[in-house]
Amino acid sequence: MRAARNPKLMSESDSTRGDPAANKKLSAQAAASIVDTPSWTTRAKPKGISRVPTHAVRPVKERRGYARAKLSLPLCLKRVAGQRELKQQALCTTDISSSGVLFLCPRRIEPGTPIEIEVCLVSRPSGQGTVRMTTEAHIVRAEPASKKGWHALAASFDDITFQRDEPLPPGFEAT
Repeated sequence: MRAARNPKLMSESDSTRGDPAANKKLSAQAAASIVDTPSWTTRAKPKGISRVPTHAVRPVKERRGYARAKLSLPLCLKRVAGQRELKQQALCTTDISSSGVLFLCPRRIEPGTPIEIEVCLVSRPSGQGTVRMTTEAHIVRAEPASKKGWHALAASFDDITFQRDEPLPPGFEAT
């Protein structure tokens, strides 16, 4: 807060240094002269929340444990509730992390249902270097997607295995 320098109050403060009653009177006068109504409070108040000061708003706390990557990777639904999918449809991920995936599916699968999916992480045209992730997972959320007749399914990974089309180089083998 900015203090106003009032010469009258300053000269009075020199003469009342030892008198406590005079000091109280002086501090009341000083407070009244300092607290002038700022010009910004007399302006019209904004309507709605379109003019919230950015220093007063904190970002939303992220509840996810792992960062999500918005990647559109090919996904294949292998099993639902232990039953092999007869008609395997080419699906696509919406986002993926090390703990789960969000994908669009034409059928709704209830939360809690175990599934098995395969995601192609790296695809090489020559076939050498392709990496696929096969995982057992369970559905944690199912909601209608913006695409009519489709559902956004969020799955949490339970067990993950990776398949590569080529052997690992000698320095990368597990011991």
